[in-house]
Amino acid sequence: MRQRPKNPTVPPPNQRTTQNPKLPTSDYHKPDLFSSTKTVFALCLAFRVVNALLVRTYFNPDEHWQALEVAHRIAFGYGHLTWEWEMGIRSYLHPMLFALLYKVLAILGLDTPWFMTRAPRLLQSIFSAVGDLYLYKLSDVLFGDCVAKWALFSQLANWFMIFCFPRTLSNNLETVLTLVSLYHWPCMRVSSTKVPLVSRKWSLAAAALACAIRPTSAIIWVYVGLLELFVTHDRLKFIFLEVAPIGVMVLGLTCLLDRLVYGSWVLVPLNFFKFNFLSAGGDYYGTHKWHWYFTQGFPVMLFSFLPFSIAGIIRSKQWKLSGLIAWVLGLYSVLGHKEFRFVLPVLPIALMFSGYALAKMKAPDSPDTEKEGSLRSHIKGPHKMRFSILFLLATNIPMALYMSLVHQRGTEDAMIFLSKEARNEKVKSILFLMPCHATPYYSSLHRNLPMRFLDCSPSEENGIPDESDRFMMDPIRFASEFAKNWSIPSHIVLFDSEERLLRDFLISHSFREVRRFFHSHFKVDRDLQASVVVYVWTGH
Repeated sequence: MRQRPKNPTVPPPNQRTTQNPKLPTSDYHKPDLFSSTKTVFALCLAFRVVNALLVRTYFNPDEHWQALEVAHRIAFGYGHLTWEWEMGIRSYLHPMLFALLYKVLAILGLDTPWFMTRAPRLLQSIFSAVGDLYLYKLSDVLFGDCVAKWALFSQLANWFMIFCFPRTLSNNLETVLTLVSLYHWPCMRVSSTKVPLVSRKWSLAAAALACAIRPTSAIIWVYVGLLELFVTHDRLKFIFLEVAPIGVMVLGLTCLLDRLVYGSWVLVPLNFFKFNFLSAGGDYYGTHKWHWYFTQGFPVMLFSFLPFSIAGIIRSKQWKLSGLIAWVLGLYSVLGHKEFRFVLPVLPIALMFSGYALAKMKAPDSPDTEKEGSLRSHIKGPHKMRFSILFLLATNIPMALYMSLVHQRGTEDAMIFLSKEARNEKVKSILFLMPCHATPYYSSLHRNLPMRFLDCSPSEENGIPDESDRFMMDPIRFASEFAKNWSIPSHIVLFDSEERLLRDFLISHSFREVRRFFHSHFKVDRDLQASVVVYVWTGH
């Protein structure tokens, strides 16, 4: 009979608890591909690099305006800072990573249009691969290597992770740090007494960094911290000798960094809390019903993995992690302004439960294969497994490719075109007559030229439409008033939905269409924006 090799991360069957059951497997030898964490990481990195190169679409303004645009200003001395930076509710910690990348590109002479648009996502792909690896490791210590492999499959095949994870959103780095920290948290293991004490300190450091990058990450760590406080025997040591010193150290270092860049002392977490929680400032950019995350947001992110995740939660009985998902969705539901990316850190956990359900299909509960019912389940298992995998791939991969390559790509294509034109000295100035922050900005153009977009900064007085709103309500009137005092731009960029209304206006001011880029097949939150149109001033 074949002996099970020693595996320090997976306790033998007689030591496993019913609280965190690990699945039996028919073959305990790991395949060569999963023989070490290095090979798993290499697999994840290769996948995420290809993933990053495939992403050509525009998802959320913060990917550019709160990360790359800020980094470009730090590295090259020009770039636009939005109102958040004037109010001091953003930390420079996350943009600084990409500022260093930009500096390296400039030193090597690689700050070309291709590298300026692709290199940041390639850097993010490294971070994303680390997140994938730690989801695998977390699944391994909780449920065993069989579940770990299927959890990794779920992570890599999920359409939203493919679409979102290589982007330069701070939520993505927050998600990576969350996975690293959860892996090291003692209370998340089968037996917390077997976890070295230093592991908890590494976990606290990762959690503190996540909170420094996104203060709302504290929602996760309040839950996990209370769990740890409940089970640990040295509560005072945990609070005063670990949480407090590590938290103060990370907060102090990020405050020092912000002091150097802002030019004055700024306590970002406090400013962030005042704006988003005390004044509900985020509601300015739209609100959703309280149940949106439960009925629309999170189910759309999980997509066809949803039934597998629910089945995995029920069958695994790992209530601490499933409780974390419910806790995060519940607290974020209290806030009026909701976005998919806000709850991204708990999506990998839900996908881990999907991996558990898939592994259950491969390894049925009953070890007695001589019984007729058990034999029938082993025969049916592979068929059910193959069908499930084909179903998940057939539903997620087309969706991921469409959203990454097709949907809302016009604004990025337009900026790549303008950056090449600017490099050839064909662009003097640009006016964006479209909703604010609809395109990348200096981080893509990479030329210090005058550019103007329609402002949408929150107003202290409620009910007063901003520049962007006034344009969308009446494009012709707004453009006519705006043209009375403008310095004529060499290029105007706008969506075709407004271009149809402004065509006569543009022609009368000596503009002609130079390029048109496909943008979208269907509308999102406004009228259909099918294409992005670039007009050039003829000078006649």
